Amino acid sequence: MITIRLSAGDVGRIRFALSPVWEAVTSVRALSNNTARSVHGPWLQKVRPVIEGDDLTLLRALIPSYGYIPDFLTPAPPRQSTSFESGLAAIAATPHDLVIDELSRLHHDTPHPLLPDLINRPAKALGLITTALETYWQRAIEPDWRRMRSLLQEDLAFRLDELASGGIERLFRNLHPSISYSSDRIEINRPFCCDGEPMTGQGVLLVPCVFTWPAGLAVTGAPHVPTITYPPRGLGRLWEDRQDTTDSPLADLVGRTRAAIVSHLDLPMSTTHLAHQLGLSAPTLSVHLTILRNAGVVTSRRDGRAVLYHRTPLGHQLLTAATSFASSA
Repeated sequence: MITIRLSAGDVGRIRFALSPVWEAVTSVRALSNNTARSVHGPWLQKVRPVIEGDDLTLLRALIPSYGYIPDFLTPAPPRQSTSFESGLAAIAATPHDLVIDELSRLHHDTPHPLLPDLINRPAKALGLITTALETYWQRAIEPDWRRMRSLLQEDLAFRLDELASGGIERLFRNLHPSISYSSDRIEINRPFCCDGEPMTGQGVLLVPCVFTWPAGLAVTGAPHVPTITYPPRGLGRLWEDRQDTTDSPLADLVGRTRAAIVSHLDLPMSTTHLAHQLGLSAPTLSVHLTILRNAGVVTSRRDGRAVLYHRTPLGHQLLTAATSFASSA
């Protein structure tokens, strides 16, 4: 059992963020712990032919298939949404004594022949690690990052609504079956314990993370911000192939372009992203989105400066009904 004790100030500082670096790090573990039949099967089949090499060998030494992962590899995002580059910069700025301490613990728990040299030369280690992560990110995560980010943003919007409507207790009641909350602590039902006590007054950071499925990870020891990751809602549909609506009854009803829009909006997308996916100009796409929204087929919400569009239950029903009809015809 992992326990994070909370002061009154910590409760008031519970916040959410998403982290591209967390996704890269946890996906290395997912390579070892998932199969072609798992939820990440389609991703595994796509990336495995292009990621093998010295960079992945180093990352596998740092991120074993179970147990401890050095906490400096997963820095706490300072804002709700940050870039991969800013996360990489945070890793590069890790104090050398912390690198030595955490890599030494890793080598004690999960020995690997690459680790002693990294421990002895922490400055070189940070350079090798950030280079390996950047190469891996470009090959394994970046091609799908927009789609993953949409899913994570959708989860954040839902969690913030839960918090606003039901408070902290409702938020944690629905976060993950292994995570529970009482007035002075958060408990995570996993076969580990805290390594050191968190520093008080930092609050708790909650990070939805695609590749921690089916469980999650926790960072608890000082000087790191106490952090809990959990799988986001809707993960099961992340790698699903989109339905071809070109010759479907839905295309006959609303037109091929609008049917394609409905098909693409299984996850929230901005006008810019959707226009890029469909090869349409933003003004043309906006006209179609307005018509679909007025008909109740898509909906929209604001996320910072962007407006994200998403298929409604009615849109999903029309899409699946059209596909079923076409299959039986």
